[in-house]
Amino acid sequence: MNRQTIMVDRDLLAEPRRRAAELRADFTRRGILVLNILSSPGAGKTTLLQAIARHWQGRRRMAVLVGDIATDRDARRLAPFIPAVQLTTGGACHLELPLVERGLAQLGDLDLEFLFIENVGNLVCPASHDLGEHLRVLVLSTTEGDDKPAKYPKAFRTSHLLVINKTDLLPYVPFSLESALADARSIQPQLPAFAVSAESGAGITDWCAELESRRNELLANGDVFSPRR
Repeated sequence: MNRQTIMVDRDLLAEPRRRAAELRADFTRRGILVLNILSSPGAGKTTLLQAIARHWQGRRRMAVLVGDIATDRDARRLAPFIPAVQLTTGGACHLELPLVERGLAQLGDLDLEFLFIENVGNLVCPASHDLGEHLRVLVLSTTEGDDKPAKYPKAFRTSHLLVINKTDLLPYVPFSLESALADARSIQPQLPAFAVSAESGAGITDWCAELESRRNELLANGDVFSPRR
């Protein structure tokens, strides 16, 4: 069989990046800070969002788009607290912009201050896709091991904020906060980190204060948060 290689001198991600930039500009204009939440499966993204919603109840307006390969279980967990739309990929290991846009249409024209996009549990594929967020947040749990920054460098390099979750389990698991942070900051030296327990609520007040500060920065200066690649 004869094979022929055809060179296509075109960036296939240029159009999705352009659309993501337009979406981000629209969120900025509306005063909505958008956060794309990445993690391994089971790191506690949904529990963290529940903790944020409880902390802000009656004070801040937020909604969430929940990405999963299958089921709507996470959206149902969040629905008692905040508007939530499930985005089911049907097998894809990450969210892409068209699915996010469909989720936004389902949310409708809500008056929001914060929009969270809970990505599919995966530390590889989601790190390559701009979903129109202002900030990419990486959630690392103590139950995963402290070697994840070195093993999945792109996820840490492209993130703006790091949350280390399940700190209530530190006495029971072989996890070193110091080692995890040293590896993370060898990849991304300016990466701010927050240690929390979404289950107990420890650290959630400081984490929410950081998000409020970031939104104030957005309102004061416009879109100052550049996507990292």
